[in-house]
Parts: sequence; C-alpha cells; structure tokens
Amino acid sequence: MKRVIVGLSGGVDSAVAALCLKEQGWDVQGLFMSNWEEDEDGYCTAAEDFQDARAVARELGIALHRVSFAQQYRERVFQHFLSELRAGRTPNPDVLCNREIKFGLALKYAERLGGEYFATGHYARIVAGGDGAQLLKARDAGKDQSYFLHAVAPHELARTLMPIGELEKSAVRARARAAGLPVFDKPDSTGICFIGERPFREFLAQFLSERPGPIESSTGEPLGTHRGLAFYTLGQRAGLNIGGRAGMAELPWYVAAKDGARNALIAVQGRDHPLLYSRALRTAAVHWLAAPHEVPLRCTVKVRYRQADQPARLELLPEGALRILFEQPQRAVTPGQYAVLYDGPRCLGGAVIEALEPA
Repeated sequence: MKRVIVGLSGGVDSAVAALCLKEQGWDVQGLFMSNWEEDEDGYCTAAEDFQDARAVARELGIALHRVSFAQQYRERVFQHFLSELRAGRTPNPDVLCNREIKFGLALKYAERLGGEYFATGHYARIVAGGDGAQLLKARDAGKDQSYFLHAVAPHELARTLMPIGELEKSAVRARARAAGLPVFDKPDSTGICFIGERPFREFLAQFLSERPGPIESSTGEPLGTHRGLAFYTLGQRAGLNIGGRAGMAELPWYVAAKDGARNALIAVQGRDHPLLYSRALRTAAVHWLAAPHEVPLRCTVKVRYRQADQPARLELLPEGALRILFEQPQRAVTPGQYAVLYDGPRCLGGAVIEALEPA
C-alpha cells in the first residue's frame, strides 16, 4: 500500500482530500504546518486550526504529524513580500508560499515520513502527459487555484495529488457532512497565506515605515498626502481620503500610478479612466510548466486571481522574459503580481509583471 502525506490545514478541503485518498486505498497520514508565529491579537488561528486537523485525523483514523516552518516562511516568503512592497510593487505571497513552503519544504518533509506522494486540498488537477505532469484548472471554475500553483516545479507536481480538483465545492462540503467530518461547515479562509485575516494596513505598519508624499492628479495638481507608496496598489479606490475637489466632477478617485523617484501617488477619477488601462506588459523570466513550441505564442493570460482568461500574444524577450500583448486593454495591471498563462484548461506557467505599456 502506497503512503501519501496529506497537508491537513484544519479546513474542509484538505479534510475531504484525505477522505478521498483513504477511500481509494492509500495509506494516508496527515501533516499540519505551522508557518506563522502565534500572536496576541487573535488573527492567527493556527492553534484552532490544529485542533480541527486533529479532530479530522481522529475521525478518519489516521496519524497526524505537526511541523513548524515559521522561520523559513519569514526568510523565503515574508521578507521578499516586504522588500517588494518597499519597492512600490504589489507582490503575491501565496505564490511564493506554494513554491517554497508547501511544495518545497513540506514535500521534502513528507518524504521523511515515508510518503511516496504529497497531497493537498487545492482546487486544481494534475494529470500525466507526454511531457510530464500537467497542471490543469479545477472542474469548479469559481474555486480554481491553478493561478497560485504556476510556480511549483514540474518534478514536484509529479509527486503531488490534488483529489478534490475534480469536485465542485458544494460536493466537497456534502462529502464532509456525509462522512461526519467536524469541519464540514467551517468557513473558508480568505486572508494571506498563513498570516490570517486581519486589518492589512495596520499589520503592514508593524514592518514598514510610513513615508508620506503627495497625491497628485494626472496633470500634476496636488490632491492630498499618502502614507507611503507601499500601502497602496494600482486600481485602489478606498483609503485615498481625497474626496471631491472644487471644479472637478463628483467621481471616485483611483490609484493610477506610483512615481517612486518623487514618492508621488498619481490618482485619476472614474473607474474606467484611460490611465488605468494597459494594452501590453513585460515580465521577468518565465517559469514554464510547458515550454512553447512557437513564438510568438497565442494563449490566454490572467493578471490576477479570479480574472477571466484574456486572449493575448506572447513575444519572447532576452533572458527568458516576455512581452504580453492583449487583444483588449486590461485594467489595473499591477507590477509585482503574476501573469499566468493558459492553453485552455492547462496552465503553461507564469512570470512576475515588471512593466506596463499604456493602452
């Protein structure tokens, strides 16, 4: 009987992943990862989640192991997150967490526990293909998490199972309820990976110094003062505190650009202002899960999670970077985020967004 180590988070998705594998005849054991230190403000729920994971393991009759990767998370994920914010970019720590922690350290730890495979409760599918393990979107399009998994190495995907990728979320909860798993109705977490759900600006203020500067219109008119470029993202509406201005239309203001050289935040009025749109972008080097057979390549691209696939043409640049030209201009494309590439349901890879070209 082959052993699989399931990353049990204390939530319903990983619980049902373990349930499915046990029903399929695997020798299943659980692994609970603590990747953020407990805090006194109550936002980190690791202790509660561990108790839920224990209850699931007890109901399934499987062993549960526990490990802390908190130091490695700070070094490999959180410090990079902060440095990107200081540079005025908007990183996505969940992508790095998957690459460095869940499918890096945890997979290796699973090997030490005798696991031939590592399994998670991600909504995505992994199938064997002629060119190795292929990462596909989940059957439940509304829950698909392939965007966050594009940076995982192919050889790590080949040793990973994602049993609920074929299921709708409603079916996952129904399976949990029918099996008597105590987390069947536990709400989904929506905070940053392992950090939890908390007031984000207040949290960042513990690690980033405020560096106030001007908020200006696209024509250079002063509008107000920002706390520091790190605390804002392109397309953001809330939190600008600049309100209406005499002689200007009563329309909401949005962040359109960051001028790092002058420490200035550029804001425009109206959700569909032209300066909020980009026709093309340039990336850092691509992490390919399926190398292209021809360039330029036509495929679809997501520049943020939950975005609908956008038709685009890819042009290969020096050192493995890309220029991505969209059929339709894209709103609030954000440097530091990821452009993730798809061919139908298959994820081809992705790269960090470096620069934008106006529409």
